[in-house]
Amino acid sequence: MTLLVLGLVLFLGVHSVRIVADDWRSAQIARRGEKAWKGVYTLLSIIGFVLIVWGYGLARTEPVFLWQPPPWTRHLASLFVLIAFVLLAAAKVPRNAIKARLHHPMVAGVKLWAFGHLLANGTLADALLFGSFLVWAVVDFRAARRRDRVAGTLYPPGTARGTVLTLVAGGVAWAVFALWLHAWLIGVRPF
Repeated sequence: MTLLVLGLVLFLGVHSVRIVADDWRSAQIARRGEKAWKGVYTLLSIIGFVLIVWGYGLARTEPVFLWQPPPWTRHLASLFVLIAFVLLAAAKVPRNAIKARLHHPMVAGVKLWAFGHLLANGTLADALLFGSFLVWAVVDFRAARRRDRVAGTLYPPGTARGTVLTLVAGGVAWAVFALWLHAWLIGVRPF
């Protein structure tokens, strides 16, 4: 469990710098350069991610059960993850109505992914992993929306083409992940 916690602290800590120390972040980018900042950010993120995966895998070998989720929560989690994949696509597909409305759809997707998995899994490792990501995503979403208001950020309106492309890309990515990649990468078949 120690590796999982360490990975979460490192990964979410790096991803929280803009939330808690945006001025410091800007000063570091100005002082060291954007490429150096992104390099250190990426390296620490990868190390944190590897520790999360490794620690979660180890924790799953000796699970500490906190509750027994009802079977229907797996279906609800699948629905939430489908929507999360669409939100992830919305962050990347230009000029879609979802991004125009939410402004930060990727972080909203992390919230849904984490909440769905928190409902459908009942071990201590699950509570740590998905609960940490849920709390981080809620705080980050609020901070990003606040930054947008302060900066007067305007998002371009979505188009029907961009929105349909977002829905299709998110749905296809979800299907591939849910039907094949989840079992291969995670070792659990959602269906």
